[in-house]
Amino acid sequence: MKRQKHKHEDSFSILLISHTGRDGRQFHISPFTLRLLVPASVIVCALIIGLIVQIPVSHRQRQLLSARLAQQEETIRTLEKEKEALSSENKALARENEFLVLAGKSGEEEAILASAGDEGEEPPSDPAFPGLSPSSEMGMLMAAYTEDEPYISINTHTENNLIAAGDGTVTAITSDETYPLIIELEHGNGYQTRYMCRQMAELRLEENTQVKAGDILAVITSDNTQLDYQVIYEGAPIDPLNVIDAKG
Repeated sequence: MKRQKHKHEDSFSILLISHTGRDGRQFHISPFTLRLLVPASVIVCALIIGLIVQIPVSHRQRQLLSARLAQQEETIRTLEKEKEALSSENKALARENEFLVLAGKSGEEEAILASAGDEGEEPPSDPAFPGLSPSSEMGMLMAAYTEDEPYISINTHTENNLIAAGDGTVTAITSDETYPLIIELEHGNGYQTRYMCRQMAELRLEENTQVKAGDILAVITSDNTQLDYQVIYEGAPIDPLNVIDAKG
């Protein structure tokens, strides 16, 4: 009989010996399995190295993105401030333009005053005629006379004085929710004037005080105080710009 030849397969053994005296363990690994384990181990190591390298790179990228975001936010804040400043400038220019337009009416003032006799108005030579500006220094005109708001609004500043526009008597000193100080003068010739301050001012007289044209009624104590000035003739409000003397 012929002997059958047996094929011998190579294998690798791994013997694990415990130092505690327990039985050891032996594992057999075929060459094929070993060939698979080697590239797999290389791939795993490459992935681990890649992750280790990627962590500081991602951290730097986050830092760069955070810095760019902070810079953009600062740019946005700067642009918003510039926008607010431009908006304030535009409002100031609009008011100044309105004041210049209304100031053009002063050229017609003499003709209006000349025809005042037809309306029963007193000529400007009358010391009681309220022809002076209501403040010692004419501030910027903020709003013109309208039927809905029958007065002019003037922006005044610190230490500017409210003065009597003509001879008369202080008939009332009051206040309300809108105006901390209201001063009313009776001029005795059909005219009344009313000074309405939206901010408090330092009062310099009392009710029933006789005043002359140009006398100080109150002193403005804060900048950007709004004075609403009203002129009433025979019980009806009229445009104050029609009676204010250009030289006043």
